[in-house]
Amino acid sequence: MTTTGETHIPDAPDPADEVGAEAEEPTGPERKCIVTGAEVPKETLLRFVVAPDGTVVPDLEKSLPGRGLWLSPRRDMIETAVARKSFARAARRKVTVPPDLPDRVEALMRRRCLDLIGLARRAGAVTAGFEKVRALLRDERQGAVVLLAACDAAEDGRNKVRALAPDVPLIDLFRGAELGAALGRDMSVHAVVTKGPKGQGATLARRLLDQAERLAEYRRPSPDLPKAKRRA
Repeated sequence: MTTTGETHIPDAPDPADEVGAEAEEPTGPERKCIVTGAEVPKETLLRFVVAPDGTVVPDLEKSLPGRGLWLSPRRDMIETAVARKSFARAARRKVTVPPDLPDRVEALMRRRCLDLIGLARRAGAVTAGFEKVRALLRDERQGAVVLLAACDAAEDGRNKVRALAPDVPLIDLFRGAELGAALGRDMSVHAVVTKGPKGQGATLARRLLDQAERLAEYRRPSPDLPKAKRRA
């Protein structure tokens, strides 16, 4: 899964102008993307707020005070909003947008996933190590729920593990060092989340899969982003 490259912006009216004209944030379950103008359930969008110093900050938990600025959850949407000054238009004030805002959002998403992996480890619901993972997968009683594989792992090793559990969801979004840090070791290439004691691992695995899909979705090019007009 890869992130997108440079985004070119069309010379079209900004839907954020309409958003910014609203006196107050809508009270219903839907919100309007400040780039596309599409109204969709707010739980599917990324929320941003303007801090007291005027800086735009991401609010993944949707809990920070202030009027929300909502965006479709894709990296290129944030890049577009920055280039078109959509945050300032929607907020109807001068704002400061960190140049690395798309990276900050991705880092927060990654942190969410890795924290859940760490919680599963502390709940006794993670087995790590090539041989230990293979042994566990051969024992169906262990209840494997999610496979974890470092994205920088050797392909042959990953294939051997995958072959033992082809129907178990696989998350391969993180480097070995990141997985290792989440699991309390220097490096981890292969791991598996199991149901664990009292099913705690299964609950955490469902949350992990949801957050991992959000992260993968964030990296994909947005189908809703208007195509750029070619300049002479």
